[in-house]
Amino acid sequence: MATQAQRRTAAAEDGDGTAPVGDQIRELRRAKGLTIAELAERIGRSVGYVSQVERNMSTLSIPALKAISDALGVQITWFFQGNATAPAEERDIVVRAGARRTLRYPGTGVVEELLSPNLGRAIELLISTFEPGASSGEAPYARTGEEAGLVLSGRLELHVGARRFMLETGDSFAFESTEPHWCRNPGRETTVVAWVITPPAY
Repeated sequence: MATQAQRRTAAAEDGDGTAPVGDQIRELRRAKGLTIAELAERIGRSVGYVSQVERNMSTLSIPALKAISDALGVQITWFFQGNATAPAEERDIVVRAGARRTLRYPGTGVVEELLSPNLGRAIELLISTFEPGASSGEAPYARTGEEAGLVLSGRLELHVGARRFMLETGDSFAFESTEPHWCRNPGRETTVVAWVITPPAY
């Protein structure tokens, strides 16, 4: 069990197999397309504070990390999974199957696992699991970049613009993310899809 001092700070020193939390915050903020000023506004802190946190120059309390997590749309555990605990020689290169960063969306039936070691590169690899009837959202969405995927199991109903595709296990796809798109699991079995997205937009 963590001591009070351990709970008080989430800052991590490089070189002990743990990626600094500030680095992870910066990568995720950039992937979300937010500026430091926008993140600072969302958490009610100064630009200088966020800048120092991202450069690992300021102690980061658990409440502050929770506020940042909420602002970036992830659970606080994001910063204590996967790359954060990888051995130094594997960090930024390998993601072990049991050490993936995972996002669960309560009430949606969707779980996403990040397969990329970090969000600092030009591409992002992830796996999405859709329970029967689960979808990517109530409305189509668009963003800059491209997406491609492979249906690993189950069926996927994919909408790109005005087009609708029913994909089976083994089918793959690719499209410009600027076209409004959404997808759902129309079947009675769980659907698993591997995605490649550029630029990262987790």
